[in-house]
This record gives sequence, structure tokens and C-alpha cells, in this order.
Amino acid sequence: MSYVLAPGALDGVRVVDLTQMLSGPFCTMLLRDLGADVIKVEPLTGDPVRENARAPGDTVRSYGGYFQSINRGKKSIAIDLKAPEGAAIVRRLADRADVLMENYKAGVMERLGLGYEGLAGENPRLVYACIRGFGDPRTGESPYVDWPAFDVVAQAMGGLLSMTGEGPGLPMRAGPAIGDIVPGMMTALGIVAAVFRASRTGQGQFLDVGMYDTVLALCEQIVYRHSYLGEVTEPSGNGHPFLCPFDVFPASDGHVAICAPLDHLWQELCRAMERPDLAADETLTKAADRARNCRRVRAELSAWTSARTRAEIVAALGGRIPCGPVNSIVDIVNDPHVAARKMLPEIEQPGIDRKVRVPASPIKMTVTPAGPRGRAPLLGEHTREVLAQAGYSESDVASLFANGTVR
Repeated sequence: MSYVLAPGALDGVRVVDLTQMLSGPFCTMLLRDLGADVIKVEPLTGDPVRENARAPGDTVRSYGGYFQSINRGKKSIAIDLKAPEGAAIVRRLADRADVLMENYKAGVMERLGLGYEGLAGENPRLVYACIRGFGDPRTGESPYVDWPAFDVVAQAMGGLLSMTGEGPGLPMRAGPAIGDIVPGMMTALGIVAAVFRASRTGQGQFLDVGMYDTVLALCEQIVYRHSYLGEVTEPSGNGHPFLCPFDVFPASDGHVAICAPLDHLWQELCRAMERPDLAADETLTKAADRARNCRRVRAELSAWTSARTRAEIVAALGGRIPCGPVNSIVDIVNDPHVAARKMLPEIEQPGIDRKVRVPASPIKMTVTPAGPRGRAPLLGEHTREVLAQAGYSESDVASLFANGTVR
């Protein structure tokens, strides 16, 4: 099935989405996958990421893979927010909404006359959520409050780069844009909690998530190691500072992750490798021993894995030892697990004669399923529909189009 048709857990929740790029749209995508009605408010020129990863031969050229991936199922209304009539539309939408989400720099929405306090005065149950690089002054004014931020900046300042890389002095950005995506996930959690409370009390609230803050929270290990042990965590490759073996090892046709840090797992690994000598070695019996001698453990295990293919290693260890091949997207597409879990649904892409894949929701519910609820919208595809639902007459809508307030 390409689309989820059954009502979701957030069915009936209305979200006005003024976000662009990645962090905010990822958040509202999660809400839409869970059944919320999400109205994406775009500038007249559209979300900047519409241009990215367009399919070859696209005849419509409204958006590419980046936009589709994180905006599927939403409605699009294009508005000039700097026009008084445009800001008035958003105020009317917010008055009828459960959630308003934005990811502008601090102060932008206030200058547009769309700040939290004004909107909450008209709709006390409104949950007003935002993602900023360094948080919002309402919850703690950072000295960097006016700084712009992107994923790699958040990863750098929040500590992730300090612990990720091949070795000391070799920081490396994580491949997925987790400096954007994880703040989006945290904000979605905060929104669901705040909406739940508003449904019981009638009182909404302001919530913000800082990208820097989120990456710091994600890097909890560097905090406790410094606080408890006085250690400054440095990049250590694919290994673990306390656990061994817990690493990525070479195969003859790629790499495989293997984790056997517990004593019984180590013994099982030795049996699978047919190495009773290692199992009996008193210098490797306990987890602390293996951690102290991790270089030797890695060398022994690497010698065994490098003489075998990934499939041979997994066949020997799978179901006995936590392990798995380092998969490319080609491997993932062909993995029976992915098919069984319906993790790569196909959805429509305007302008090309084939369907495209997007990641499904990993949240599996038996009564209110989550997942893509339609393709991403064309720019302004739902402008007339949304305005009509907000109470604008046909003549008012025609006037807004004519004066360039909406598209």
C-alpha cells in the first residue's frame, strides 16, 4: 500500500506549518504521518528545498526528492506574509488550529505580527512550537540567539563532532542531518505532549527546541564521562570507549558490525569462530579484560572476518551474536526485513511516469497506523481550499489572488 488511509492517532489535530528547509518540515511530517491535518504555509516562491533532487525528465518541476520526503501528505498554501492581508490569513488559520509551528530566527514572527502572545490571546489552547538554532529568548536567552544555524553547526557546537571521527583530532560530521532531524523529532514529541495537555485543560503554551541543545542532549555520553570521570571524549572510530568487541569489521566484500561485549556473548562468538583458545584465554575472560586488550581482540576478529564475505559472517553469527552488514541503499531496498515492515512505500511524483520511494514511519500502530498520507503538494495547490475552509468568500479569495497576496 502506498498511502495510509485509516485515521491516525492525531486525527482531528490541525497544524499550521510555517517551517522551511529540514528541521521544521521533518517535525510536521511526523505529525502528518500520525494523522494530523497539516497546512504548509509557504512563501510565494515556495520552500527553498523544492529545487533539490529533481527527478530526470520531470515535466512539472514543482519539487524533487528532498521536498517529497519530508512534506508528503501536507496541504500547501502560498502567502506573502509581509502583506497585511497575508499575516491576517495566518492569524485566522491559527485561531482555528491546535498547533502553529515555525522555524524562523527569533523575532521574525513578532515583526510580522504573528508572535505567540498575540495568537494565544485569540486562541488560548494554541500550542505554539518553534525550532531555532540556539533556542528562543522566552525560555533562556542565548548569547547566540541571533546566529543562523544549520545541521553541521549544531553537530559541531553540541559536541557530536568532538566524539565522532576516525581518531583524536579528526572530527567528522554524521551523515544524516541529525542536527536538524533530531530537533524535529524532539519538537514533535513536545507538541504531542502539549496538545494532550491542552485537550484536558484548554490551555496551550509556547515550546521551543534549540538545535544546539538537542545535539548536546543526544551526546549524553560526553557529559557523564566528563562529570564522573573527568574525561574529555575524543573521536574513536567505530569502536566504543568501554565495550569490546563493539565495532565495524572488514569483510572480503564490505564491512560488518559485530557487538559481543558481554561475557556470554564473547563465549558464543568464540564458538562461532571456532576459537576455543580465545574462549579460554584468561586475559580476555571478563568484559573489563577485553576492554583493556581491545586492540588484540579487534585484530583477532578482523582476521576472521576479512577472510569471509558479509553473507558468510552473518550466516555464522546471525541470531547468536548482535551483528549486521553495513548496508548501502541497494542492500536495504532488497532486504526482506524492509519489505516485511513496509518501510519503503511508493508514492506519486508529479511530472514523471513512475512512483518514487520514501521512508515510511517506523512507528507501527495496530489501530491508528502511521505513514505517508499522500504525495507532497504542488506550490499553492490547496490555497483556495484552505481559504474557503477559513471562511473567506469567493470574492475575497479572488481579490487575494489578484493583489498577489496568495498564490
